[in-house]
Amino acid sequence: MLPACWFYCWKLRGQLTILIFAPAKILKDSFFGVFHWRKTLFGKKPLPFFMLTKMLSWSPVLYSFPLKEEENKDLEVKLLKDKYEGTVVLGMNRPKAKNSFSKNLVKEFYKALDEIENNNRVRCVIIRSLVPGIFCAGADLKERATMPINEVGPFVTRLRGMMAKIHHLSVPVIAALDGAALGGGLEMALACDLRTASHNAKLGLVETKLAIIPGAGGTQRLTRLVGTAKAKELIFTGRVLDGKQSEIIGLVNKSVQQNDENDAAFNAALDLAEEISVNGPIAVSLAKKAINNGSEVDINSGFAYEEAYYAQIIPTKDRVEGLLAFKEKRPPKYRGE
Repeated sequence: MLPACWFYCWKLRGQLTILIFAPAKILKDSFFGVFHWRKTLFGKKPLPFFMLTKMLSWSPVLYSFPLKEEENKDLEVKLLKDKYEGTVVLGMNRPKAKNSFSKNLVKEFYKALDEIENNNRVRCVIIRSLVPGIFCAGADLKERATMPINEVGPFVTRLRGMMAKIHHLSVPVIAALDGAALGGGLEMALACDLRTASHNAKLGLVETKLAIIPGAGGTQRLTRLVGTAKAKELIFTGRVLDGKQSEIIGLVNKSVQQNDENDAAFNAALDLAEEISVNGPIAVSLAKKAINNGSEVDINSGFAYEEAYYAQIIPTKDRVEGLLAFKEKRPPKYRGE
């Protein structure tokens, strides 16, 4: 008869705990065995069931190890190379939740946007979905339903802050809408500088259908983009438009026929990013600031913004390089200096 070495494993508060019942005589060897088991478990192989012989008496021994947190993939960040050098793609990847805004996804956006702002190699950002047929369904209503009332307000404020970070990012941001962008999903697209959409994309601020209003900037950004009367019509009715209809009213910059890979809008966004990235990065950044700030004030104040930002361009090396390249009839080599 072969007596067994019994053990139990469980995970609690980020710790892997192993409780072993083994003969006291062989416990001195258990320490080395546990490390072998740990390696096997972390390699995602079945944990073996050990049979040991010559057992004299039983004793328990307990080991605990910290577990490494699983890599978060709600938002995938990719820096492109070659012809799209300097373009960063933020890919939302919550297929079961239709890319809806959870606490974690918002946290990942904050982290990515902060890293982009501190990376002088970035020339353009594209926000897209890695889930076919959907861009973003807005708020995670299942998570929201379990959220205490006193947490709802702060979460919406944080979500609004995320949209503001996108709006004020120093480089152009393009939303590639290859699927439905509803509620907060469209609000994020509105916070971007440019938008491309497939013909079959669905866009709408549908909050009034849920007895709420757009709370992450939608009432203000949509109004400035399509005009007061049209914004009221779309928000009051909660109407959903396709890509073609959105292009007609100026909600998106370009609508394209969807392809078999369901990434036609993303490809259109890549084309835009390529056109932008070859230009002087400081000039593009300051032009964005001039437009963003100038559009919020009267035209004379807007002229003052333009003058102030132009003054910042004059001492840059890129401006000199642009003039020299024009004179020498060659492509300029801008370095963001």
